[in-house]
Amino acid sequence: MLEVKNVSLGYGATIVVQNVSMRLDQGEIGCLLGPSGCGKTTLLRAIAGFEPVRAGQIDLQGRTVAAVAQSVPPQLRDIGMVFQDHALFPHLNVGDNIGFGLHRMTKNERAARVQEMLELVGLEGMGQRWPHALSGGQQQRVALARALAPKPSLLLMDEPFSSLDTSMRESIAREVRAILKQAKATALMVTHDQNEAFAMADNVGVMARGQLMQWGNAVQVYCAPATQDVAQFVGEGALVHAKTTPGGQWQTALGLLPAGHPHYATAHGMQVLLRPEHVRVAESGVNVKVRARTFRGSHFVFELELPDGQRVMSKVSLNALYANCERVNIALAADI
Repeated sequence: MLEVKNVSLGYGATIVVQNVSMRLDQGEIGCLLGPSGCGKTTLLRAIAGFEPVRAGQIDLQGRTVAAVAQSVPPQLRDIGMVFQDHALFPHLNVGDNIGFGLHRMTKNERAARVQEMLELVGLEGMGQRWPHALSGGQQQRVALARALAPKPSLLLMDEPFSSLDTSMRESIAREVRAILKQAKATALMVTHDQNEAFAMADNVGVMARGQLMQWGNAVQVYCAPATQDVAQFVGEGALVHAKTTPGGQWQTALGLLPAGHPHYATAHGMQVLLRPEHVRVAESGVNVKVRARTFRGSHFVFELELPDGQRVMSKVSLNALYANCERVNIALAADI
């Protein structure tokens, strides 16, 4: 459905996106994840047709829509957009907002499509309501229904949940994913929120400094980060010093890790990634200092200082006896 081939983008002399390639198949939901300024929104705008490419090309359904000397106008790309602020028309009711882009249909066809979309997003009977009378989550559904109503080949979503309360974002993301899957839509979203990305996407792309560092499913990205940047941005954890053993394993201050464990050549030598779930508080092991505790509802996350000054993190259950300890013993989890 979508193929981005070695695309570079920029403003003036500044290169914002460099040599990015990715692919999104029919019916898949993809997400570009990264910190502010990494280039993810600029790439989304280029796919939509709002930014010219400096190099490479963008194909939709096998048709080149953007290249160095070629650009199909946004309105001819068969793309739907969902924006950060929903961009609903305040002078139109919900039904008219959803039907805004259906001017080529007859009145009866338009009314039937609007009703179909209201049912799809769970807003039956609310077609006569005004946008200001809706909750943030309901407004998000109206914006989604309006974008899907013309049956675009590709749906693009730019930080679609940023205006919602933090507590709502993940649940709304799951709802939107279910709606997109029911509609068999192909979609690409950008966000800086990992929970949104993991709740929504089939494939996640992590961007940093204008480059796509990794493109894969959420489990791959979390469990096997391709680069140091991905390892440090996705999830929690720490990079610790490691040396190879004759058997190909990794020797760390906490013990041996298997050869395939995520590892990176850094400015400080070889380092391996330890997630909080990789480190357990134990009756015996390496004695460390507890630097900080963070309550996460179902558990604590301890920040710990190893004897050599390195920092690691550990998940600790609420009923553990270590909640107020200044020092604890830690070891590697048995199932790494």
